[in-house]
Amino acid sequence: MTTEPQRHVHDHGPDELCEAGSSLYARALHEGRVAHQEADAAPCLIDFGLLQPDVEDMQWLRPTAPAIALPQLLRGIEDRIAQQRRREERLTAMFEPLMALDARQTAGAENPEITVLDGFERINAAITRATADATEELRTVQPGGARSPEILADALPREQEFLSRGCRMRTLYQHTTRHSLPALAHYERLDGDVEVRTLNEVTERLVVMDHTVAFIPASKDRTVALEIRQPAIVDYLITTFERLWRLATPMYPHAAQLPAENGVTTRQRAIAELLIEGLTDTEIAERLGMNVRTAREHIAKLAAILGSSSRAQLGYLIGQSRILDQAP
Repeated sequence: MTTEPQRHVHDHGPDELCEAGSSLYARALHEGRVAHQEADAAPCLIDFGLLQPDVEDMQWLRPTAPAIALPQLLRGIEDRIAQQRRREERLTAMFEPLMALDARQTAGAENPEITVLDGFERINAAITRATADATEELRTVQPGGARSPEILADALPREQEFLSRGCRMRTLYQHTTRHSLPALAHYERLDGDVEVRTLNEVTERLVVMDHTVAFIPASKDRTVALEIRQPAIVDYLITTFERLWRLATPMYPHAAQLPAENGVTTRQRAIAELLIEGLTDTEIAERLGMNVRTAREHIAKLAAILGSSSRAQLGYLIGQSRILDQAP
């Protein structure tokens, strides 16, 4: 009785290479090709598109250039995150009316894993208590652009006390916050392990303390929030944060410049994507955390770069320019 050779199982994603895969890929780049059977020990190289069959001789595999492979892998990660965001929105829309129905029962539970907090005063008090009890890390997502100096001033003593206990703080903003002097001054005043990064778009507001408790909005005006202590949900929210964090651009303490290609900035590329989706100026501004006037200024700059004289022509030129195919 004969059995077919088993394919090696690799328990890792495209963001890391096993030792066998890294060594074989490096040799393929150096020599220009490797024998097909050598990839049996590292099938991840084929799965991730790092090795391709040689069309002239199928017994050989040729390496994909790293400059080509990396943008492809990054695009795949971005697509999965976008899909996850859409799933979050559908789940939130589905559970919002159910949460309202269950609010009384949850509020009356002795130690509820999900508590409905009604009103800013109750929400802020719960977050303050959770911050005081935390011992490791505070993760936050702050959509909508810059925060007001008043809000920052109110948060300063609470955050400094948290950092003084040896805890870590990481915050995700939208790119518009990079130009906020009050926000930059706020983080300069803090003494401790603080990091800030930015993205074009982020999730709704999120606060997570350690691996213990998370706070998310339960209404569009954010006057109602959920205090979540269910471990599986808290871990899910942390995973979402960490994936966004890896894609974000550092803002503090060491700012990295947002990339621009062919005169098109990262923000203009994001606006181009939303224009293709058919969003209005107001909707684009809301999604990217900026005011409508700023959004229109960026649209005008994008039109000037592409030589467009109308909005309809701009959409056509965005497609023809292939700027959305370029990995930021």
